[in-house]
Amino acid sequence: MVVARNVAENDKPSTGEAAAAASDGDTTMQQTAAATGRTEMRPVKYHYADSFWCTYLVSVFAASIAETVTYPLDLTKTRLQIQGEAAATAVDAEGAVKKLKYRGMFATATGIIREEGALKLWQGITPALYRHLVYSGVRIVTYDALRKKLRNGKETFSLWQSALSGVGAGALAQWLASPADLVKVHVQMEGKRRAMGLEPRVHSAAHAFRKIVSRGGVFGLWKGSVPNVQRAALVNLGDLTTYDTVKHFIMHKTGLPDCHVVHIMSSICAGLVAATMGTPADVVKTRIMNQPTDASGRGLLYKGSIDCLQQTIGKEGFFALYKGFLPVWIRMAPWSLTFWLSFEQIRASLGASGY
Repeated sequence: MVVARNVAENDKPSTGEAAAAASDGDTTMQQTAAATGRTEMRPVKYHYADSFWCTYLVSVFAASIAETVTYPLDLTKTRLQIQGEAAATAVDAEGAVKKLKYRGMFATATGIIREEGALKLWQGITPALYRHLVYSGVRIVTYDALRKKLRNGKETFSLWQSALSGVGAGALAQWLASPADLVKVHVQMEGKRRAMGLEPRVHSAAHAFRKIVSRGGVFGLWKGSVPNVQRAALVNLGDLTTYDTVKHFIMHKTGLPDCHVVHIMSSICAGLVAATMGTPADVVKTRIMNQPTDASGRGLLYKGSIDCLQQTIGKEGFFALYKGFLPVWIRMAPWSLTFWLSFEQIRASLGASGY
């Protein structure tokens, strides 16, 4: 018994050894917290803020903030892109073609305010927000899922993998959100039509939705979806891929933490690349969606995206594909900045890891 007691007592750590072990444990936890960016003294584990649905909802909320702030530039861009095509011309009582009143970005915006009212700069905002319920949520969670899949547990993520993820996420998200985008374009152009003396086609987002379905059926809601999906694939190649790549490049090369400075620099680059790559497809998409249709829902001006592209270049020149580029870029830069800052800040406040 004495021997057993002595052995047990010898196996017990001394008070100093126990204190040292506890100190080592605290140090390890502190190092883990510093490495992961967490301030709580807890082991790193799965957090609800990193879940699928939380990421989805945060992305929708951040996109709604960005959309509301920059929507007037989107309306101006849409009006500019329609200029020059047959669908935007009007004929007066004597049969003469009226000249368009607006040509530049600022002239278009001031013309809308003067002739239609300042609140018309947000005309069509409702379907635009509906669109982000699908588009922004799907694109972010899809990109995140593809990124994790292609990484396969590795830390490195090559440019081609990021590009593939961005294209796939953007194409899927936009295809699902195309009906809301089509309704938005129809509503946006009503103020323009009325200012030109044309009879209005729709009176609200709900009326536009019903009219599209009545003329072309349910599949009519996907009119212009091909150039729309092409545009979204290019835009997200520029936005998601550029943001992700530039952000991690800056952090790796400069040693900066995952902070607002990195987010701002990355989002500015993302907005510029996205506008450059997406504007031509955006022009084609807008014109196809805005063109008048026959009783069967078929377009009267263009047979498809290729035909629209050929007609636009043939009649107006190559640079017609970049009509509205300035407002697109000016909008995408603050949109991307507002979205990514909001998205990252909300996730950080919820305790999620860096995106």
